[in-house]
Order: sequence, then C-alpha cells, then structure tokens
Amino acid sequence: MQHKPWYCLLLFLACAFRTAAQTDELPYATIPLQNIQGFLATGSNWQLAGDVYYDLTKAGKPSLGKGTGILVNLPTAKANDPISTSLQHGDLALEMDIMLEKDAKALLLLQGRYGLQLVDSWGVKTPTAHDGGAIEERWNEQSTTGQQGYEGHAPAQNVNRAPGLWQHYSLVFRAPRFDAQGRKTANARFVSVKLNGVTIHDNIELTGPTHSAVAPDEKATAPLVIKGQQGSLAVRDIRYKAYGVEPVRLSNLKLMTYDGNIKSFADLNAQTPRREMTIDLLAHQGTGGLDKFGGKITGTIHLPTSGTYLLKLNLSWIPPETNPERPNGAGELKIDGKKLLDITGKNGGTAILTTQLQAGDYPIELTYYKTYKLWYARGNDISLSVEGPGVQYTTLNEVIRAEEPVGQIRLRADNETTMQRGFMNHNGKKHTHTIAVGEPGRASYSLDLQKGELLAIWRGDFLETTPMWYGRGETQLAVPRGSVIELSGKPSLAVLANEQAAWPDSNATYNNMGYDIDRSGRPVFKSMLGTASVRESITTADEGRKLTRTFTVTPGVDSPGEIWCRVAASNEIAQLPNGLYAINGKQYFIELADKEKPVIRTTATNTKELLLPVSAKKGGIVTYSFIW
Repeated sequence: MQHKPWYCLLLFLACAFRTAAQTDELPYATIPLQNIQGFLATGSNWQLAGDVYYDLTKAGKPSLGKGTGILVNLPTAKANDPISTSLQHGDLALEMDIMLEKDAKALLLLQGRYGLQLVDSWGVKTPTAHDGGAIEERWNEQSTTGQQGYEGHAPAQNVNRAPGLWQHYSLVFRAPRFDAQGRKTANARFVSVKLNGVTIHDNIELTGPTHSAVAPDEKATAPLVIKGQQGSLAVRDIRYKAYGVEPVRLSNLKLMTYDGNIKSFADLNAQTPRREMTIDLLAHQGTGGLDKFGGKITGTIHLPTSGTYLLKLNLSWIPPETNPERPNGAGELKIDGKKLLDITGKNGGTAILTTQLQAGDYPIELTYYKTYKLWYARGNDISLSVEGPGVQYTTLNEVIRAEEPVGQIRLRADNETTMQRGFMNHNGKKHTHTIAVGEPGRASYSLDLQKGELLAIWRGDFLETTPMWYGRGETQLAVPRGSVIELSGKPSLAVLANEQAAWPDSNATYNNMGYDIDRSGRPVFKSMLGTASVRESITTADEGRKLTRTFTVTPGVDSPGEIWCRVAASNEIAQLPNGLYAINGKQYFIELADKEKPVIRTTATNTKELLLPVSAKKGGIVTYSFIW
C-alpha cells in the first residue's frame, strides 16, 4: 500500500493528550431500544417497556411499565417468534442485561446458529448444558433417544440470579472462517463468556450449529437472534463491538540498544548504538543487565481501516506509583514522524491516546530508556496495545513468558460453613480486618470486623487464596470466586437522634468483641455499640437462595438516642407487589421479617436508604434476608 503523508494520517481529537488517561477502551455501539428499528420484522410477542416486574415465586404474565428501553418477549399460543438484529455480525464482543420469569427458557444465538442458554437456573447446585449460561448442545436426530445431544458445555459454575433480577452477560465470539471458495477453514468459537462478572466459558470451539439454530449452514456474517422457548424474557442495554478479520500488524522491527547513564532522550541520541538487531517481540534485548539502558525500535505499522484508534503504551520498569522527582526512565512513540504517546515517568509507565488514523502502512518509532534499577520493576518488556474500527483490543508482538507453576490455593464450602480471616478489597480499597464466610448453598459474605461493616455477598464458588499464601503473599488478598454484589460498606447499626439524622460513615462507639461458633458451625459476631451489646448471625435459607441476617441488641444505659439498622443503601429502592424490596434497580431483593414497615428515605446526596428501628418491644431483634 502506498505511504500516505502525515497530514492524512493524523486527525487528532481535541485535547487528546490531556484526556488520554480517562479511558482504556473505545466505546461500544448500541442497539437502541427506544424503538425496534434495530431488528428485523418479527411477531407480536416482542414489545417495548420502560420497566418490567416478574414475581420471584411464580410464573405468570409480567407487569410492564410505560416507556421504552427494555425489550420484552410475551409469548402466546399464537406467537412466540424469535427476533433478529439488523446487524449482520462476524467476530463480536457483546454485552447485555437479561431478566427472566420464573422457570423461563430462552436462547441467545450468535449468528442465529450458536446457542447460549438463557434459563432460570437459580439455585441449581450442579449446572448442565441445559442450564442458564450453558452452551447449547449440537443435535443428531438419528441417534438413540436420549443420546441425540452432544458437544454441549455446562457453565463452569452457577452464578445465575433469581427470577425478576437483572443479569449481565459479556462475551467475545469468533465467527467461522472461510476461504475464497467458501470452504470452512476454522470453526466458530466462544472466546469467553462471563455471567454476572464471572467467567463461565473460556475458548470453547463450536464444530457446527447447535440444536436451536435458525439455519443449518454456517456463514461469515449473520444476525444475532434471541429465541424464546418457555415463559417471558426481558432484555436491555445491548452493546457491541463488531470486528473484521484483518488485524493491526507490526513488521520489519529493528532495535538499536544503548547503555550507560541515560537520563533524557538527548543523552540517548548523543550516544552511538551499542548494537543493532532485528527483533520480533517488543522487549529491550541485547544487553546483559536490566539497569541503565535505552533503546530505539523502528519498523512498520499496518492499519487495516480508517477511523478512531486507541493506543496504549506501557514500559514495565516504571511502576504505576512512582516518585515524580526520581522517574525510572521515559518513552515516546511516533507514527509517521509524529509523536503520539509520551511517557515522562513522573506519573507511571503508561500512556493512552485516542485519535483518528487513516488506513495504510506507516513508519513507527519507539524510543525509551531506564535510569536505574528498582526491585519492584525488574522487567524489560514493552507493551503496545491497540484497538480500532473493526479491530479488537490487541497487544502487539507481545512477549509471552513461562511463569513459575503455581498450584491454586482455593477454599471450598461444599459441605460445611467455611471461614477465612484476611484482607479483602471493597470498592477498590483494601480492608485488613475481614472475615469471609462460605455456606454449602453457594452463598457467601464478607464482613469488616474492625468497623462492623457488611462488605459483600456473592453466589457461586467461595474463595481464591493464592494471593494470600503463595510466595510473599502478594497482593495478600482473598478474592471471591463467585458473582459479587458489593454493599455500601458503612456501619449496619448506629445510634441516631431521630429517623432523619444522617447515617454515619463510621462508628466511634463500635467495638468488636470477637465471635462464637454455634452448633451448626456458623459464626455469631459479638460487638458493643456504646453500652449496648450486639450479637449478629447470618444464615442461609431455601438451600442457599437467601442469606438471613439477624441482630439481637441488648440496650445499655444512658443511650443518647435510638438504635437503627441500615438494611440497604443504593441509588434505587422500591417496594414490589409481592412485598419484597428491589435494591439498586433490581440488582438484589430484600425480604423483611414479620411484615415490618421500614423507613425509606432520601439522603443529602440523593441516594436511598432503607432503615429499621431496633425496637425494645420486639426484644431488640432485627431480621431481614438478601435474595439474589
């Protein structure tokens, strides 16, 4: 391809350098749900709504709210047609939310041919290829009855949520490949599938269409199809990135190496290269040590299409948190002679840029240096990642290193309550006095014992503890293996002057008194709130579908106000017709005991809180359940 002048190549976005660090991926395209113009004509069973309500406990026609933004399948005896997108896709990254009626069954068919099960499998202990999140079986009608299905794939674990709650799917699909004569050269593949934040499939090859495919053949591009089978299904927030098959490529790479006391690009350019060599991988090569080096890599970059590109450069020897007065090196990237990325080293070793680039082949130059050696920055790898129009996010010419094999240290909670003390993250912050408790019903939770805060609940497998125990214990964290719902992290109990008083961020009068183990092997947490004595227990119910939390408070003397329990806090709290409370836009439900009447109030920051008084008339007992 002809070399294009730089003024055709570079059409910078305004303030590109200043805004570069704000995102590390290009935005998704959306299928609008203000109307159904993004879909091909279909049956009357598909409607738009502004809200949808399914009863957790029983199947039946849902209640729909006026408006748009949610696509709902309302099957009847006469109409239960699938719906197909106008989008004809090949390789695809897809994100979407779904909500299911109790006992509902449906399919998401990539290219209308490769099925992902959308099934109400809430609480199923051992999922199969017929449960929610599974990859549907292929089918051979000629086989013996009961053996027609084959090549189905169960999800790695069951993280399906309850009927009536929103669930999030995120997947990457690779379409089959064909040669110029139309012969298939590579099978379709689910590169990854995540359900509610948990990877349930990784690199699954599909040798052909699955049982419910809308057509028996295979194609390079075809529509996305949603197909109802039983009951009602709702869908919202359909976002995608469609990819072509031609990648960004680096070629003709050459490296010039420099040694010595290099503290600037001027120092590097004043030297004669110690060595010149041809390279294939992006890493500093050719010197004996990892201290005080520099390099200049030149070559050609191929951009397959014109449009918005994201470029991300990282120099591994410059840590994210660094002393700006002593930066450990710097780097810069030029394409067609124009500097696009600049790493000063004062704010870490990463630079990101979004800009407009034209298709073509262009000279590329990457210059870098390292000033001194740091124990926490021993590498010499360089990563250059790119995403663009029709180009999936890719790290170019990446060095793949064989790491020391590490046996995973995982905790399970299959047959008994399991507890683990340690450090855990919550909203990006490390908490150092936590306990995680896993129940046999695959429902788990974590508490900050120092502060009296319930941090998170999750469904699925219990804990990954390798980062706690392997080697030096970096990052020292216990990591939930299931689908996590992070809670607000504020104290659960507080003394308020009245029901309108602001909820405190911390409790100066809270003191942790340890915990006992009851006869079932569960912890009972003890604390003091001023002079009041508190016992807290969290148990599972309905085979792990619920976590029931109970506080028993014995009042002290001279209490300055009333003791209240903050049951939930989120952007949205709404009471449903079945008596449950939907939290955070139907992320999870709260069930109150004994038909209690909570206080639902709006905070100064316009969020919602659900509070219950700790009444002496009821023995100082507060009980409620999480359902998700």
